[in-house]
Amino acid sequence: MGKAWSHLRTIQHHRKLVRRHCFQVGLYKQGLLHDLSKYSPVEFRVGARYFQGNQSPNNIERKEQGYSSAWLHHKGRNRHHMEYWIDYAVDGDHAMCGMKMPVRYVVEMFCDRVAASKVYRGEKYRQTDPLEYYQHSRGHYLIHPETDALLEKLLRMLAEKGEEETFAYIRREILRNGK
Repeated sequence: MGKAWSHLRTIQHHRKLVRRHCFQVGLYKQGLLHDLSKYSPVEFRVGARYFQGNQSPNNIERKEQGYSSAWLHHKGRNRHHMEYWIDYAVDGDHAMCGMKMPVRYVVEMFCDRVAASKVYRGEKYRQTDPLEYYQHSRGHYLIHPETDALLEKLLRMLAEKGEEETFAYIRREILRNGK
């Protein structure tokens, strides 16, 4: 029961942070609905089984099983993940590629990355962490160039100017048209 309880507390803490960030930029519905699939049996059981507290349980399942059933379920139901938007290209050889994400989901993805960094880094969190993690992992992403540019811009602004200025900019300039 200990790992399940710890996993539940981690989910709730993460969702609370994402909700707070989404509310700061005016994405109230997305803040309330963020990551509800983590409570589904397929995701929660894996999370509780592989819980360690300092990284995603999906990484541990992936190493042990060769894939993560929880991640496959999660990314297919949550539009704030770039992996949700991978499809066949409409031109050329129809290779897999990242589709352009609606701006509101890019902003939710930004909020999610900030919150995840805070949860996993704890007291060691620095406002540069989400950008550094993104840059470290970026080489293997299938992401639309415009989505990539917007996400990097927001992560860089956070790293250089902090949360208050970045969230105000998102609310004022990025989401001003109610996207």
